[in-house]
Amino acid sequence: MLSELEPVWQALNAGTVHDPFRGLGWRIEEGDHWALYEWLPTATAVEVGGKRLAMVAPGVWRARFTADERKTLLPHHTVRWQEGDEMWHSVVSPWTFPTLLGALDCYLIGIGEHWRWWEKLGAHCVEIDGVAGVHFAVWAPNAERVSVVGDFNQWHGLRHPMRVLGSSGIWSLFIPGLTVGDRYRFEIRTRSGAIVTKSDPSGQWFELRPQNGSKVWRSRYTWGDEAWLAARNAWDPYHEPIAIYEVHAGSWMRHADGRFYSYRELAERLIPYVQSLGFTHIELLPLAEHPLDESWGYQVTGFYAPTSRYGTPDDLKAFVDAAHQAGIGVILDWTPAHFPKDEWALARFDGTALFEHEDPRLGEHPDWGSLIFNYGRHEVRNFLIANALFWLVEYHFDALRVDAVASMLYLDYSRRPGEWLPNHYGGRENLEAIEFLRRLNTLIHAEVPGALVFAEESTAWPMVSRPVWMGGLGFSFKWNMGWMHDTFTYFAHDPLFRRYHQDKLTFSQWYAYSENFVLPLSHDEVVHGKGSLVAKMPGDADAKRAQVRLLLAWQWWHPGKKLLFMGGEFAQWREWSERRELDWGLLAEAGHRGVQRWVADLNATYRALGALHDFDCDAEGFEWVDCHDAEQSVIAFLRKGRKGEVVLAVLHFTPLTRTNYRVGVPFGGLWRERLNSDSRFYGGSDVGNCGAVRAEAVPWHGFPYSVALTLPPFGALLLQPVGREEEG
Repeated sequence: MLSELEPVWQALNAGTVHDPFRGLGWRIEEGDHWALYEWLPTATAVEVGGKRLAMVAPGVWRARFTADERKTLLPHHTVRWQEGDEMWHSVVSPWTFPTLLGALDCYLIGIGEHWRWWEKLGAHCVEIDGVAGVHFAVWAPNAERVSVVGDFNQWHGLRHPMRVLGSSGIWSLFIPGLTVGDRYRFEIRTRSGAIVTKSDPSGQWFELRPQNGSKVWRSRYTWGDEAWLAARNAWDPYHEPIAIYEVHAGSWMRHADGRFYSYRELAERLIPYVQSLGFTHIELLPLAEHPLDESWGYQVTGFYAPTSRYGTPDDLKAFVDAAHQAGIGVILDWTPAHFPKDEWALARFDGTALFEHEDPRLGEHPDWGSLIFNYGRHEVRNFLIANALFWLVEYHFDALRVDAVASMLYLDYSRRPGEWLPNHYGGRENLEAIEFLRRLNTLIHAEVPGALVFAEESTAWPMVSRPVWMGGLGFSFKWNMGWMHDTFTYFAHDPLFRRYHQDKLTFSQWYAYSENFVLPLSHDEVVHGKGSLVAKMPGDADAKRAQVRLLLAWQWWHPGKKLLFMGGEFAQWREWSERRELDWGLLAEAGHRGVQRWVADLNATYRALGALHDFDCDAEGFEWVDCHDAEQSVIAFLRKGRKGEVVLAVLHFTPLTRTNYRVGVPFGGLWRERLNSDSRFYGGSDVGNCGAVRAEAVPWHGFPYSVALTLPPFGALLLQPVGREEEG
């Protein structure tokens, strides 16, 4: 018997053991006697059931028990041990407990189809045979040995070695007595003999920065958003209003001493604010754990853990729940395109390029100094798809915004010739990433009814937001980066010269319905010297704010869903910095309060009028009235709803007041001035049309009627017919 066990004991001492259970626990001996073997490498004395154990190999302790004595210690026994002259310690031995991963779990992970990865891997508080503790599991197929280390074993790498489950590469161990809040990591001995200590890739709670270890977590949260989820499942997002307020949780608002608001404090302040402005959704920049406060959250080191900067995982659930009960959806930025090189996280996790590619031409991101996931590996693909489902299922997020999709689609993204490898057809398309995205979107829509997936994709890749069965990537929506870039290019011109660039406004209609678009004015456009929205505009302060109101009208009345980054809603002067809160003091000034009121009224009108949202993704809802008046920098168009509603939008991009400006309309009668960006209420000069104009039977722009308008400087008008007088 001893000869069979000795190789295991030698491996325990060498730190190379693959299955410590083969040499520990109960072993039957001659007759009715049993031997119990315990592994306590730092002990000087050990006893079980009042019987002293003898050391039979370094760190291995043994005692013989009769069958009757053994029965009194089943199913699991307590070990008492002493280290030096210290007091005696007492724990339940871990060497008699089974793994909680079955053969089916290992098989599904191996083929990349275990969609509840987070329920099996990581650290989980459980009871086995009435004994409470934590079950640990981690995927590290090329490790020579994996141990759980923490305060409970003085971070000693030999104390709690895990066992590998067959050829799955998954290591597991149940440690009795551990509970919520216990700190832990995985100590890994690589095939080269190096020792690395890693945080848990599937860990659901992390130490507060600057520490980066994992912590045991068990949710106790009770949800109250059943009505919201039921309504969401039956919702038609393509024909309903979506207006998104994009937020960086750490810099929206802070305490007077600079401390972050917690998730629950944000719920108390941010949600009522978003309600007051009429946004339908909040989009949060990445909340998955990341190392630095001075970041936007895109360098993720804990993909399954909400950052501890703002509280516990249940605090984040409380935020999402409060938003839902207030009628607001919540979108999470998600970052499957890359991960940082921090040595304690995913990079070369088991001593090899496990999550990333080995070849830097495939595995390193030249722009961000980060690593690229190996989408062709089953387990990596499983890790990421399950992670997306985790945020939607466990935290009830309504949507994911997938960051940097373009960088995933192209093998030569941001690379010079010779710095990338073509696919097996010789092309530049990343076929494995394409298949990953299609599988991701298919599963999300199947597993989480009503959930949406937004793509930040900046190229002309076709059918990003078309179903997989049509040959698309399967996203729900795509950010319209072309609209955003052209719009900013246009507004950057001096108004005197905008007449030469009107195509920057009108070109978007050539492709506006090729995808399901979101029109983004995002965080990326107000950082790194780009200037805030208001700072981008030419002219004095009043002219700049007027043009921000005009820009927002163009965004809200143009087909497509809406997204505005925080601070833009009140025309913050300074560009955004993650190091400080927004400049809320600006709201003491009437001009900035006016912009904020304008956003609220844009949202209220967008949500109230089907003509402004019914056909956001369909050409049926848009008709040019006049896109050719470049000389006077004016455009006019109709938006139409499913019930026949029509509104007229007229936008004027110069600082002049234009009187008796005639615009064709389809109906006679009174046209009410529903919105006027130049109203004094919004900080304007109050140039307008006294609330309404009457259409005359004067054909214009191909329509049987027309209205003669006064166009305010840098003004946007939205007119709605009051009754209809139709020709004939």
